[in-house]
Amino acid sequence: MHLCPAFTANGPLSRRSLLSAGTAGFLGLSLPEFLASQAMASELADGQSAGFGRAKSCILLFMWGGPAHQDRWDLKPNAPREIRGEFQPISTNVPGIQIGEHFPHLAQRTDQLAIIRSMTHNNVDHTPSTHFLLTGQPPPPTGDLKHDWPSMGSVLSKLQRGRPPLPPFVSMRPKLPGDVPRFVEQSHGQFAGWLGPAFDPLTIDENPGSSEYHVGDFDPPAEVVRQRVETRKSLLHSLESRDTDDRMQQMARHYERAFALMNSASARGAFDLSQEPAQLRERYGLNPHGQSVLQARRLIERGVSLVTVFWPNDGIKNVSVYWDTHSRNFIDLKQRLMPVADQAFSTLLDDLKERGLLDETLVIWTGEFGRTPRIGQVNSDAGAGADGRDHWPGCFTSVLAGGGIRGGQVYGSSDRYAAYPASNAVRPMDLVSTVYHSLGVPQHLELHDQQGRPLVVCPGDPLLSLF
Repeated sequence: MHLCPAFTANGPLSRRSLLSAGTAGFLGLSLPEFLASQAMASELADGQSAGFGRAKSCILLFMWGGPAHQDRWDLKPNAPREIRGEFQPISTNVPGIQIGEHFPHLAQRTDQLAIIRSMTHNNVDHTPSTHFLLTGQPPPPTGDLKHDWPSMGSVLSKLQRGRPPLPPFVSMRPKLPGDVPRFVEQSHGQFAGWLGPAFDPLTIDENPGSSEYHVGDFDPPAEVVRQRVETRKSLLHSLESRDTDDRMQQMARHYERAFALMNSASARGAFDLSQEPAQLRERYGLNPHGQSVLQARRLIERGVSLVTVFWPNDGIKNVSVYWDTHSRNFIDLKQRLMPVADQAFSTLLDDLKERGLLDETLVIWTGEFGRTPRIGQVNSDAGAGADGRDHWPGCFTSVLAGGGIRGGQVYGSSDRYAAYPASNAVRPMDLVSTVYHSLGVPQHLELHDQQGRPLVVCPGDPLLSLF
């Protein structure tokens, strides 16, 4: 068995970095500070081409570990066996497009998908490679997360996207037995980086598939009973009425939003999956990933701008973690990875469409890179067993749907071994710029870091032909 050192090395553990109600401040809240800094920028818009601003929200399905593109989206049936592997391509509901045999549900929904088969970058390691796909930028030379470029959701937070009282950016990272702390906690690009921690996501690390699933950040601290909260609220109003400072008046509005969030039944209900019909929960899959995807749909339906759903480790011992199939590539893809992903992604598309949300919700399915063209090929320190594929950033596949994207198309192509782009190479910054375009974020948007320096958030070129 081959396990990746970047996964197995120990690293610092930290729980939620944001919205830990009851830990600080006059009201026992950290939330108002988060809300205050959200209002630092106004939403931008200008006259852009088709598809600009079509999406109101985004669900990013991130397959931690680097899924084998040539076994899922970009099969090479005419290549030698050591390249093509064990799986066969199957026809989809779009003539001329084939995908992997273990994605049967998605094959019947390919008319809704834009499959980009020519993604490429140059970093072979997991934790920095996530930075490419989550921010559009190369990872910074320093290993400090605070120097990262901001995640897409953090940019949307800075631009005041979303609909209160829920936060604009949520990250689903269910922690399960067998998780690798360093990978989960230290993968780059997940947070706000140089924008500052005020724009970090609300991070949910509970398992939505558990009967004990509960997001407690929106509940008042146990020691702060309702009467005390109301008393503090009245005292705050009294102090504010005597202060004409703009910053204090602005902060007062954020405290009001904090109170509203704590008192909002709809906000608390957004995290109650028991409100969903049992049959629908089963359609998504009664597993951590399926229920996380369902949770994401509930959140964007209630005004959250972007939800990232990270693939959870399933806790099975003696197998490769996440999609990092250095060994048992075909066994794990067939038995524990592709069926779960196929079910959740296809159900999400159906659910959004049935609710009239697909056209205004952009869905992204991607990993940080692909896998080696040749089975057993070594391309990193982790290597690969005789039945595995190693890391490969030279070519991989990302998939888009909804949000004004024209389905039933393949963009770009790989060479005959799925090793490098053969046409229309797509950099991560181009993919992220396409996401921003769909969400109505102007190209070459500049934001200021905490030192006041203007920085172009993502200098890529949106793939306008996808719309």
